[in-house]
This record gives sequence, structure tokens and C-alpha cells, in this order.
Amino acid sequence: ETHQFTIIAKMKLLSVVAAALFGSAAAFAPSPMGARGSVSTSLNMASEEFYIDQDRRNIMNLILVGSAAVTVGGLAVPYIAFFVPPGAGGGSGGVSAKNALGDDLFAKEYLASKPAGDRSLAQGLKGDATYLIVKEDKTLESYGLNAVCTHLGCVVPWSAPNNKFMCPCHGSQYAPTGAVVRGPAPLPLALAHCDVGDDGKILFSTWTEEDFRTGGKGWWN
Repeated sequence: ETHQFTIIAKMKLLSVVAAALFGSAAAFAPSPMGARGSVSTSLNMASEEFYIDQDRRNIMNLILVGSAAVTVGGLAVPYIAFFVPPGAGGGSGGVSAKNALGDDLFAKEYLASKPAGDRSLAQGLKGDATYLIVKEDKTLESYGLNAVCTHLGCVVPWSAPNNKFMCPCHGSQYAPTGAVVRGPAPLPLALAHCDVGDDGKILFSTWTEEDFRTGGKGWWN
């Protein structure tokens, strides 16, 4: 009986060892084809998702760049246009002088309503207030005067009793031609050509010639 018990114990031990060896071998065995296919499919799906995400990222980048370009362009165009002298509005290539209501001024009607020696404001280049000057012979002077004071930018009124432009802000004074006669203004009033178009409209255009009051180049050019 003792001999039979020993044989049975050895057989059980061999069974345990065999089972352990089979389990270890199975751990290193190649994966079944189904498992391989599953892993491959997962990798392919992940790869496709990556490419889809990359395409979306590229599209978003294009949208952002396009939006930025439109924004910058929208800001830059008016800024650049501000420094380009206007060149439309009349037969002589000038800008139509306008009254306070924005209506074009016609020389015949304007002169009929103003006395000799009058200096009245109109809308000029870039919308700046500009004086139209009526000469003693009831014709328009060949130049207009920008009414913006060269000291700190106040609009300078014409004082007929004193026969000069007198700034109420800091006391600067200008002669009838716009030349400085009293500071603190450092420069004369800017000039603009004043002409009459073929259609009778009063036109302003940029003065690029020598400033006849100083003998030098106009500071506004």
C-alpha cells in the first residue's frame, strides 16, 4: 500500500509539472490570427483618425490665417488711404468744396452770396475746414487756407475787424494769407489750390509748389 501511495504521489507531481510547462509555453506562443487582425484593425483606425484630425487642424489653420488677413487688411486699407491725396470729385481732378450740409459749392452762386474780402469755411481736402477767399474783384482767390491751427489743432476763426485769423485757444494769429504774425503757432496755415471746374463747382486740390509766404517747401507735403 505504501508503494502504491508513492506511485500515485509521483504521478500527481508529474501532472502538476506538465501543466506548468504547458502554461509557460502557451505564454510565448504566437497570437491567433483573429487577435492579430484585431490589433491591426485598431492600429489602422487610429492612423485614420490621426489623418482626419490632421486635416481638420490644417483647415482650422487656414481659416485662422484667412481671418487674420481680412482683419489686418480691413485696418490697413483706411490707414493707407488716409495718406493718399484725394484725386476725384471734379473736372480738374480736385475735390469739390462742400458746405456744412455736405452739398457741393458752385462758384457762381457762392460768389453771389458773399461780399468782397469774405473768408468763409467750407469742407476741403480730407474733410478739413478750409477758408474760401473772395477777392476785391468778386472772384475766388487761387488758394484756400486750412483752418486748423498749427499749434495744437484748434479751428482758427477769421476776425474781419482785425483783418486776421485769431486762434481763441492759445492766442496764435495769422495774416490774411495765413502767415504767422503771432505765436505760439510755429507754422503758417496750410495751403490748397482753389479752382472752378468745367461744371462750375469749386474745387480744392493739394498744393505741392513752393509756399509763397515762406519761400520754401510747404510743411504739409
